[in-house]
Amino acid sequence: MPRLRLCVLLWTLTACVCSALPLDVHSLVNPHGGLVIRNLCKFCDLEDTTCDGADKCTSECKKTSICAAFDEVCVTIWRKNDSNVTMETLCHSPSVPLYGFMLDDYNNTECRMKEKKVLGSLFYLCSCSVEEECNNVVYFTEAEKPTLSIPMVTAISLLPPLVIAVMVILAFYRYRVIRQKKLNEEWKKKKKRKHDCSDGCAIMTDDDQSDISSTVANNINHNLELLPIELDLQVGKGRFASVYKAKLKQSTAEQFETVAVKIFSYEEYASWKNEKDIFSDINLKHENILHFLTAEERKADKQYWIITAYHALGNLQEYLTHHILSWDDFCYLGGSFARALAHLHSDHTPCGRPKVPIVHRDIKSSNILVKNDLTCCLCDFGLALRLDLSLSVDDLANSGQVGTARYMAPEVLESRINLENIESFKQSDVYSLALVLWEITSRCSAIGDVKDYVPPFGSKVGEHPCVESMKDSVVRDRGRPEIPNSWQKHEGLQLICSTITESWDHDPEARLTAQCVAERFSEIDQMDKLSQRSCSEEKISEDCSVSDDK
Repeated sequence: MPRLRLCVLLWTLTACVCSALPLDVHSLVNPHGGLVIRNLCKFCDLEDTTCDGADKCTSECKKTSICAAFDEVCVTIWRKNDSNVTMETLCHSPSVPLYGFMLDDYNNTECRMKEKKVLGSLFYLCSCSVEEECNNVVYFTEAEKPTLSIPMVTAISLLPPLVIAVMVILAFYRYRVIRQKKLNEEWKKKKKRKHDCSDGCAIMTDDDQSDISSTVANNINHNLELLPIELDLQVGKGRFASVYKAKLKQSTAEQFETVAVKIFSYEEYASWKNEKDIFSDINLKHENILHFLTAEERKADKQYWIITAYHALGNLQEYLTHHILSWDDFCYLGGSFARALAHLHSDHTPCGRPKVPIVHRDIKSSNILVKNDLTCCLCDFGLALRLDLSLSVDDLANSGQVGTARYMAPEVLESRINLENIESFKQSDVYSLALVLWEITSRCSAIGDVKDYVPPFGSKVGEHPCVESMKDSVVRDRGRPEIPNSWQKHEGLQLICSTITESWDHDPEARLTAQCVAERFSEIDQMDKLSQRSCSEEKISEDCSVSDDK
């Protein structure tokens, strides 16, 4: 009897405890054994919100749900485009991509937003767990950093003031006196060797002055001074920034160098920082990569600047719109563009020094500038990615679907890039390269009847096609820009057309590399030289025959 009474008592206590639990008892039992609590999250479909992306926001979702699976965590997504601002709250498993992104912060107890690269809108995402309804309140600022420990503060405060004063004086002397003197000497030598300017002449930035421009910019930048720049006129505008022609003032009021200034708003800090970091790689320097001078944070104007060389002929798309190319012009533009991308993708510099390969991810004719010698230089590295071997598959997956829809490769349009192979990103660049080569070829006089400039795919996809319309044309219909038979009549263009076709192949692994495309242009250059030499020999032979007859 005592044993029976004990069993009844235990059963009664268990029933009472279970009835007092706020959650379903089954939510506490792991199918594999053990006690595991499912997350309790805000769960609403996509809905409009008054949250403006400030420091802290509370969701307007009225529904709370127990996540269906044990591994699911709480997620909040905030979107902003031209028409509206929306917020979405849900449960999701970190092992499955969400809108193409992996959840990498789900162990947090607070939902701290991270910006993701998505075409056409602002897209912020955060995830969290453990705390109930942790995705109800979201933060758009980073968590507070821990303050310095008391011993560390004490050690810093006890540094002898005399040592600090000496260091400041030495630093000031080094940067403000010695370096300035050296700069003036270099400027005088450069000026004496290349120019004989009278008072009041303006010195324009050209390729032969890029080194001295860089010295001027870096000297002032190292002294934490903003460059003395006067903006002139706007020459371009993109998704993330506007580009201005500007004057970089020299030692005298009458002298200046013309430079280009790319201005980002404070909201586009991530794009500015990415482009600044790419440009800061010393191994990036190449005659067909836009020459970088410096980057600045203009706090007073709430802007970020990137300052580069200025090229008056504008971008390749504008140039092709207003000019028909000779065969030589075509070879200059196409060959230099191919060499630029080959250098970007390469794991070593021309002199053999190791370098990290970089993919551009937004190759198009408007992101290529035309220099005065009719060669190209590649620009706009806001979406570029360094293919560092330390990058994980998750890092690559979080890079998102980026680029311009018209120039996106099939695998990018379908979001099915092989993340296990970093060469896949290079292959997508090569597809875009093929479309640009098609544009250049369409305006070359060697094809015969040259028509007005049209972008790849022309009006078939509209002026500003979206991803879905390009997916229909490129992936479903396997469409590509037309290559007329008349293009094949020229010997050199036969090789170019073959190169274009191989480079935009639907299978990424079947495409040529950028280095191979550059070598094809070298072959064409050799063919032209041999042809010219043959013509010269024939002319000499004819002249000799005429002389003998006389």
